[in-house]
Amino acid sequence: MHFIVLLQVRRRDWRANDDKFFFAPRSRLGFGIIRAVSKVRELELRLERAEQQLRLFQRVSRLMTRDMSLEDILEHVVELVCEFMTCDSCLIYLVEDNELVLFASNAPTRENLGKVRLKLNEGLTGWVARERRLLAISRESYNDPRFKFFKDLPEDTFEAFLSAPIMSQGKVVGVINVQHRLAHSHTGSDMEMLSTIGEQLGCLMALSRVTRERAASLPV
Repeated sequence: MHFIVLLQVRRRDWRANDDKFFFAPRSRLGFGIIRAVSKVRELELRLERAEQQLRLFQRVSRLMTRDMSLEDILEHVVELVCEFMTCDSCLIYLVEDNELVLFASNAPTRENLGKVRLKLNEGLTGWVARERRLLAISRESYNDPRFKFFKDLPEDTFEAFLSAPIMSQGKVVGVINVQHRLAHSHTGSDMEMLSTIGEQLGCLMALSRVTRERAASLPV
């Protein structure tokens, strides 16, 4: 009788251990599936973002083949950047007489175009032009010691600031700025996108210059 009871206890212990044995792997399997699904979703988001970048670059490149004024091209680029980067402001400055002049903006009015001027070493935008480097500030950009306030630019009260130089044939010919009203962490994808747009704008500037030179050389 004692022998039978001992067998029953051992059998119950074995069942209990058996349940734990099967429970632990199932739990680990569940967590593994969740991690795998999360990883797949992350890869899908990256792929979607890469496809968006490609579409943006393609649309900017197509502007090079159109018979448009430089001002119209810059306005189209501003619209595209705002659409793809979901920012609150996009400004394009071009170098003119050793100054950075505001040439394009997504602002509803154009009254500041051509009026806002910066020296090449003035403000955040001037720093980007002077250093030929991308600049990203996620919050309180107006508190940066390099910042210069312009009362005519409401964008100067925005939190986040991302800026890239516009380069053409090794020279800075302008700067493109993207701003957000609220704090915003710029991703590596955002920085790469704006840097590439800056390079494309440099090519557009070079083509525009060649076109003007050819037009000027034609007999009247």
